[in-house]
Amino acid sequence: MDAFLEKLLAAGSYRRFAGCYRGFSKLQPELSKSIHKRFVTQLQATVKAEIQEVMEEGNLKVVLNNLDKIVEEGKTQEESAWRPSGIPAEDARSALVPSLLKHRSFLLRALRTKRKENRKVARSVLRGRGRISELQQQIQAHRRGWQALNEEQQELVLSLQEPQ
Repeated sequence: MDAFLEKLLAAGSYRRFAGCYRGFSKLQPELSKSIHKRFVTQLQATVKAEIQEVMEEGNLKVVLNNLDKIVEEGKTQEESAWRPSGIPAEDARSALVPSLLKHRSFLLRALRTKRKENRKVARSVLRGRGRISELQQQIQAHRRGWQALNEEQQELVLSLQEPQ
């Protein structure tokens, strides 16, 4: 801000002021210098107040400090910044391809993980089906055993009953 004010005041020098008002400054040089001095003082105060207000409203101090940091970091970088080639399709492709390739590799890793999980689940399902089949066979064997036992009990009961 101070550098800006110095440049502004240098641009508003008394020589330039007197050049704009030659007749007046030749007739009354002391009054002309006094007016110029008051003008510069008021201009400086007004500009400072306006700049301060803008900086407070937009939080410019933080933004400008960050911008200074970015500029300093940019000075240390060896590779040059990206510039458009002038061919929009190539520019879009050069900007999109790296991120799309990164996304593709992420998706391929996720696919491999899911396939591996699916194979584990499929093996578990097959084991479960095998166990269900074994249990069904055991149930059928027990049922046949109970039926045979039930039939034997009925025959025994019938044989123990007296004929009528």
